[in-house]
Amino acid sequence: MSIKRILIIDDDESIQTVMQFGIQMVVDWEVLVASSGMQGIQTACAEKLDAILLDVMMPDMDGIATFKTLQADPQTAQIPVVLLTTKAQTSERRQFNNLQVSGVITKPFNSLDLPDLITKMLDW
Repeated sequence: MSIKRILIIDDDESIQTVMQFGIQMVVDWEVLVASSGMQGIQTACAEKLDAILLDVMMPDMDGIATFKTLQADPQTAQIPVVLLTTKAQTSERRQFNNLQVSGVITKPFNSLDLPDLITKMLDW
């Protein structure tokens, strides 16, 4: 598995830490973090990324608005995005899939399983 650069966009610092720790314990990927949609967009524009893990429920700019902004910018439109959500109902999943995200991970999850989930979703 090659070294990947992953951006976690989540407003919850404890989730950021758990995800970053889980990924780095299992694989040698570089993990960047952003605490808001706007900060995540700025980071995505400034860094070369292989994927973004994006929380759906965030204050100010939620994950859907963040995703749409990333998709509208040619500089970030090709970065695969995996949504992180506590919403597991079929209607919400259908909405997320209609956005053409690369995958959806439902919280809670085992952080040590994240690299395997991401690898399968993104076909790495």
